[in-house]
Amino acid sequence: MKKLLVLFSLFGAMFANAEKLRVEISEVASNPESYTIVDVRDEPIYLEGHIKGAVNFPASLTFDDLTISGRITPPNQMQSLIQQRGLDIHDKVAIYDDGSFFDAARLFWSLEVYGFTNVKLINGGYYEWQSLNLPTSTQAIKPEPSQYVASIDNKKLATKFATQIASRSPSQVVIDARSTDAYQGIISTAQRFGHIPQAEHIPATHNIGASNGMSKLKNLNELKSTYQNIDPNQKVIIYCAIGRVSSTNYFALRELGYDVANYDASWREWGNDFNLPVTNPSGQ
Repeated sequence: MKKLLVLFSLFGAMFANAEKLRVEISEVASNPESYTIVDVRDEPIYLEGHIKGAVNFPASLTFDDLTISGRITPPNQMQSLIQQRGLDIHDKVAIYDDGSFFDAARLFWSLEVYGFTNVKLINGGYYEWQSLNLPTSTQAIKPEPSQYVASIDNKKLATKFATQIASRSPSQVVIDARSTDAYQGIISTAQRFGHIPQAEHIPATHNIGASNGMSKLKNLNELKSTYQNIDPNQKVIIYCAIGRVSSTNYFALRELGYDVANYDASWREWGNDFNLPVTNPSGQ
């Protein structure tokens, strides 16, 4: 009974630090001028139609070199990309994608790494916006460049070394956001199969639900249940194949008040480094 009371107390304290990092479509539609709206889809798709007033920042631009890993774009390049889109760290940014949330969450995490403090995900994609007959456009937005200067919040970005330490530390936890087959070592995007030793398994899809046939972020109570076995006092490091889908776990944990970082290089780096340990339940 005492253990249950302690656990309840811990979650109560954690949930008190929860922060609403999503914004509903209705909120954006009723007051679009309050947000700098960002579309993370590739430019050709963006030009076919996007939320009126949205600037295009393809999520693909947040990757340095996908042939190697999912590592985030370095500061000099990211500074230029952000400046070109007229974004500044003081802006109230609202991000959307096609409704999967994976790409939107990747940019959400990337902007937080680069110092943005008022970033939100629109809880619904472009196709839901379109289905509601809300204002759209095919005209590209070309904003005035900003004076943004790059700075990195290292608490939100995990390296290979930091992940190694976390996998061995009782005060930290590593979460694998890949599919069950990837976690079990049945499939792999790297030379080796399996997962980082001691890593918990919470697939990225567990952060997403549905409403009226449209994808939605799970509400805070549902997310709290999803992460109920993760100690709120532990530092959390998450990974996937390339630090993309794990960004949805990052977003969820941020909303719940956890101290969380995304290991951007992820399995594509770890699984190809034969000096690092792996756990492979499948034996492949």
